[in-house]
Amino acid sequence: PWRSLESDCLRLWTGVFYTDDEFKQVPFIQFVFGSCALQALDLVDQHSVTCLTAPSGRKAFQVTGGSGRLYTCFLSCHYCPCPAFAYSVLRRNDGLVCKHILAVYLSQAMAATQQESVSDQQMSLLLSGTMDP
Repeated sequence: PWRSLESDCLRLWTGVFYTDDEFKQVPFIQFVFGSCALQALDLVDQHSVTCLTAPSGRKAFQVTGGSGRLYTCFLSCHYCPCPAFAYSVLRRNDGLVCKHILAVYLSQAMAATQQESVSDQQMSLLLSGTMDP
């Protein structure tokens, strides 16, 4: 189901953000995603989203949060290690995403994602949780 959500959201957001006036779409995003929408847009505006890509094709996203902490997000399994994701999304079921995951989706749709290449070994360490972000 998350794969479908991911592809549907990317398709929708790509269409939303490639219009004549991107700012007209902000109320729509805020309506769907609530209070984290503006925070996510702020992260995108600050170029806080980086896509890490390994030669194997594996990808992970790192988002620098408002506090300066780095969060490694995985869209393939719809996961972010931040406390808001654990509490609001997983535990209380209050929303679909946290601001970090939403920032990843939005930055991709707006072509604002920073790109960084990493080795397969670095990606393996990152995915296993044995490498600091």
